[in-house]
Amino acid sequence: MTRKAPVVTRGAAIAAASATTLAIARAVALAATRRVAPAAASATTLVIALAIAVTSSPPALAADHEPYIDWTPAPVTAKPGQPPGYVQFQLACSVCHGTGPGKPGTSALAAKYKGATPALLEERTDLNPAYIKQVVRQGLYVMPFFRKTELSDADLNAIVAYLTRKRP
Repeated sequence: MTRKAPVVTRGAAIAAASATTLAIARAVALAATRRVAPAAASATTLVIALAIAVTSSPPALAADHEPYIDWTPAPVTAKPGQPPGYVQFQLACSVCHGTGPGKPGTSALAAKYKGATPALLEERTDLNPAYIKQVVRQGLYVMPFFRKTELSDADLNAIVAYLTRKRP
């Protein structure tokens, strides 16, 4: 039986980086609680972080499982009456900034604003076009940046128009 190479999406890469970061943080905390010398703590931290990162990889990447696919975008079509940029927002942004549970961007904004400002970007009326472009291209906190090869300027402009549109 011929096995295909695993499909690793950008989301899977971000999840793996997050798992590695978490592993390093755990190792640092462990070294700190044992009062290990700094040089030994660095070596210990790396060994523990590597062990945790290797053992915490998604089980679907193991040789006896199918490839792990983190997120595959579903086709999105604009319904009649949808404002321009809706499709681009759904494809590029809603995986983190959409409605429903498990949306880290929406959850983070809800925690930050505590109800004073809507957490859902589609409901915001205070967004500045230049700010949206800056955050998308440079990233912010844990939000990754998006290169022009990942999100074209035309798509970004459509998303900006969608988020800053006049509302009734």
